[in-house]
Amino acid sequence: MSGIGTDGNSRASSFDRRIDGLDVAAYTVPTDAPEGDGTLAWTSTTIVLVRASAGGATGVGWTYGSTGCMAVIDDDLAGVVTGRDALDVTGAFDAMVKSARNSSRPGLVGYAISAVDVALWDLKARLLGLPLHKLLGSVREDVPVYGSGGFTTYDDMRLRDQLELWARDQRIPRVKIKIAESWGGREGRDLARMRLCRETIGPDTELYVDANGGYTAKQAVRVMAAAQDLDVRWLEEPVSSDDLAGLREVRREVRADVAAGEYGHDLVYFRRMCEAQAVDCLQADASRCGGITEWLRVAAVAAAYGLEISAHCAPHLHLHAAAAIPNLRHLEWFHDHVRIEGMFFDGTVDPTGGALRPDPTRPGHGLCVRDADIEAYRVR
Repeated sequence: MSGIGTDGNSRASSFDRRIDGLDVAAYTVPTDAPEGDGTLAWTSTTIVLVRASAGGATGVGWTYGSTGCMAVIDDDLAGVVTGRDALDVTGAFDAMVKSARNSSRPGLVGYAISAVDVALWDLKARLLGLPLHKLLGSVREDVPVYGSGGFTTYDDMRLRDQLELWARDQRIPRVKIKIAESWGGREGRDLARMRLCRETIGPDTELYVDANGGYTAKQAVRVMAAAQDLDVRWLEEPVSSDDLAGLREVRREVRADVAAGEYGHDLVYFRRMCEAQAVDCLQADASRCGGITEWLRVAAVAAAYGLEISAHCAPHLHLHAAAAIPNLRHLEWFHDHVRIEGMFFDGTVDPTGGALRPDPTRPGHGLCVRDADIEAYRVR
């Protein structure tokens, strides 16, 4: 798997490393059942897939978001990265961010930059013949995960089945469900579902909950007090992630670790959250915040404040980067994205035992697109 030839030079030095261009497509996949959380419901998920090519190799990146990302990539970003040296990924990232000044980076533009950045990292690793986590500098062989889903739209039987899959069959030692149904309007059902979760997984599996910003600060504190006997270990977005004072208030009053950050789009966002002492663990999503380049820098910001970082969703996108940072807590094994990534790619990994392991024999992130299988879902 070495990327060094017999003459001591990298394989990538023997051919044109200039990026040929970007190809982008969008696919919408129906969920296997209606899904919802405290503040939103959905019946399909769109994945925007980017391919970057150079020197006869192709890298793949993606984001989960609107088809509007395609126009940003085609009209704005492709021209910025085409012709650049494929090994200079950070330079390409910097150029994309600077080019987006007047378009505003948060939202679609950030998602688009993220997808391209991931494709470029995959491309670079493939050109060098290296697994991506080795190129980044691996810290660990195993990446801890937690099972994530438990949608508010599930009935008790479906919720129980999902929890048993994770905790019993796959032996994942931590699981998360959604709460704050109807913007916090159904506290009784939230507590009943949390109790069902604890009864199903037993005392030894860690229980996590995610309110998706559906509570007020005092409401979140009251709900967690009512659930004190359930030993909830993780409380995600009890209030809006923009309400740093509210997050700090909840964090001060509850036993569970408070987490937020999944909507962060640049280093300043995450620095402010850390400075506000708003979280016990920082979340970041490489499919939103700026790809692997920015995600690694966010991890460094968290480390500077003595915090661990948790990778939000898109587990196969995050896997190699998560293996390359010292202050990782875990990665989210999110039902919706696990299902889509299993449909779209060969080379996906197994969470059995509660951890993922990057394949050291496959270059890049180790995934290959199943073009024939996914064409039916293509929307653009």
